[in-house]
Amino acid sequence: MDGRDLVRSVKLVGSVGAAQGLRTVRAAWRRRRADAAGLPRRGAERARVPGTIQEVEPGPGGGVIRFDRSELRILVAGNGAAFWGWDGAGAEPSYALAGRCPEPDPRASLEPDKDGGWRVVAERVTVAVSRHGAVEIRTPGGVTLRREDPPRWWEPADGGPGRWMVRSEVAPDARFFGLGGRASGPRLRNGTYRLWNTDPGHAFSPGDDPLYITMPVQVVVADAGTHLLFHDNSWDGTVTLREGDEGAGSGHDRAGTSELRMEGGPLRCWVMVGTPARVLLAWASLTGAPALPPAWALGHQHARWGFGSEQEVRRIVAGYKERGLPLDAVHLDIDHFDGHQVFTVDRERFPALPKLAEELRRDGIRLVSIVDPAVKAAPGNDVYDSGMDLDVFVRDASGQFVEGVVWPGNAVFPDFTHARVRKWWGGLYAERLTQGFAGFWHDMNEPTSFTAFGESTLPRSARHCLEGRGGDHREAHNVYALCMARAAYEGLRELSPRERPFLFSRSGWAGMQRYGGTWSGDVATGWPGLRASLSLVLGLGLCGVPYSGPDVGGFDGSPSPELFLRWFQLGAYLPLFRTHASMDAGRREPWEFGTDVLEHARGALVERRRLLPYFMTLAHLARRTGAPYVRPLWWGAPEDRALRGCEDAFLLGDCLLVAPVLDPGTDRRAVQLPRGRWYDTATGRAYEGPGRVMLDAPLSRIPVLARAGAVLPVRGDDGRPALEVWAPAPGRSGGALVVADAGEGWDEPEIQRYVTRWEGSRVVVGLQGPDGLREPSLPVRVRGLDGR
Repeated sequence: MDGRDLVRSVKLVGSVGAAQGLRTVRAAWRRRRADAAGLPRRGAERARVPGTIQEVEPGPGGGVIRFDRSELRILVAGNGAAFWGWDGAGAEPSYALAGRCPEPDPRASLEPDKDGGWRVVAERVTVAVSRHGAVEIRTPGGVTLRREDPPRWWEPADGGPGRWMVRSEVAPDARFFGLGGRASGPRLRNGTYRLWNTDPGHAFSPGDDPLYITMPVQVVVADAGTHLLFHDNSWDGTVTLREGDEGAGSGHDRAGTSELRMEGGPLRCWVMVGTPARVLLAWASLTGAPALPPAWALGHQHARWGFGSEQEVRRIVAGYKERGLPLDAVHLDIDHFDGHQVFTVDRERFPALPKLAEELRRDGIRLVSIVDPAVKAAPGNDVYDSGMDLDVFVRDASGQFVEGVVWPGNAVFPDFTHARVRKWWGGLYAERLTQGFAGFWHDMNEPTSFTAFGESTLPRSARHCLEGRGGDHREAHNVYALCMARAAYEGLRELSPRERPFLFSRSGWAGMQRYGGTWSGDVATGWPGLRASLSLVLGLGLCGVPYSGPDVGGFDGSPSPELFLRWFQLGAYLPLFRTHASMDAGRREPWEFGTDVLEHARGALVERRRLLPYFMTLAHLARRTGAPYVRPLWWGAPEDRALRGCEDAFLLGDCLLVAPVLDPGTDRRAVQLPRGRWYDTATGRAYEGPGRVMLDAPLSRIPVLARAGAVLPVRGDDGRPALEVWAPAPGRSGGALVVADAGEGWDEPEIQRYVTRWEGSRVVVGLQGPDGLREPSLPVRVRGLDGR
């Protein structure tokens, strides 16, 4: 322990209490000793590059190219995604993939390229390999989107996993997005980003990185096209990005660069090329369709760490009811557990939890429970005892159980990378269902283990099953939460087969959308935290996770009435709409901020309730296409450079453009419009894009615009389904897809396609059927007629 570690230890002991503080000091020492004994020492290393091509072997969808010191396997799948892996690395086994590797494209062919290289040519992408091992991604028209230099490995002289690095170039105009949940995004500026899921240990703001969800997923947007690149490797690593620059004349352009360094694991990669919609469709077909939330999970949800009792829950619910505010769910944090022990209930403060849940459900309100992975290491705890009987907990290299410190004190951790452990854990949710809970949020699953110094997670030497392959926490860390989510999702499917599980997780990895969504984690209260909230949702959506949202109001502190209201108004247009805060933070109920804020918040809640059928449509379309609910403005026009830099507004599906207020004292704001006609939904005034317009943003609302020709499924004034149609631009037509679903089950509702067009001075709306257009069965309200 150095001097800084000692200072941190003393501070922590004083801040969390002597008993817990001393536990974290001991845990830090245990972690350090375990890694010193269980990890191989890094000694002499040998540097290696592929060399030059010696032979090629064509195969289905591509083939194998052998170099002096390496071999490269290339495959283009039938969905258009291209894969390559070095040194025998295949597409499987992979935690990211949904099922098996897709079938190869039988039309893809391996053929010679220029200067002694080779290329695999397919309908949607060409993968070219130089004679020294550089890999180029080209469009079907032959334009290079990305060039990866020959990789470099540093391998221990005595064997074992080696480090590697690969450097890429993209077009000077290209812009980077993705890498999981990044507070400083959604566009990723120059800098180094770590690929290691991390609990920052405090409320974070845009300067904090990494956070809870990191993914080696890059979405790159350039004039020549969009591509998604995924390096399928769960080890610790870094990505260093530098945007390009277009000089004043020919020859002065500087390419953008990406340098990926990994501490071990395979060098294998997937790439998808096309429009943003096509890229996310291919990504979803590869990593799995997003889970479909039940309809109620698209409403407003209220949470707090520190409700503390059934009486307090009833008081909050009564406050919503008395003021006529819609509420769809209440979340209980760790304070409802018995001594912070997962899958328990404090019987003194919550003596009749099933009865409370039943009362709330009669009013249309569900209970949602927090679930942590750490299990109190104490005999007599049912979860601990059953886990010990089945040998489910992570061990260290010497065979001893890994003990950490979390909220219940000394704790052990299930190894979710073992199928038997996932089956056991999934069955534990029967206790939660018996208590009346309808949904679940996973917390502390990076995994977090409090330590006075060093990383607040498990030792890197901790052993994991990894589906029978065996390995340590260096490989398992980033997929730990993904496997925990899988355990819960599969358990809930078995325990309650008629209902769609509702699950969201603080941490995760590529493919986590198969099991549910996520939220921001502990975002700091303040205007920068508000801006970070939008960045996280946009960035995660581009990584294939469409359902997410922030802690409205921020996790810590006390927001000003203006800040709370603007956060609330943004949250009303995000997939997960949840207020939440720490037990030490100020209140988050809308009526706590004065009558004006209450009335304006009521307007946001009423509008969210009105748009629930539209959110349900977006959820179904996300499941079918991978398209996120919340999309960057460049989604439909990636070639528009002005839109690539716009980070303060977003598209909600195809029909709406939302421009939240992200700065204090703002009552008007500029909005960059994509091409086409857009209507201000508050005034009905029409604006033509592309271009920049100034819109009013009074405290009562944020600017929301509807695309001309849009068809929005809504709740009518009578509470029944209806259609809100915005007039097409003169001489143009429009339309939209609508999926009607208000349930919680697995029936596949019909996808309806509506078409709008002008007939003389009248807007006609038709429902596409097998025999042509027919009259809609729902009431139709046409808006925007005055905007002509």
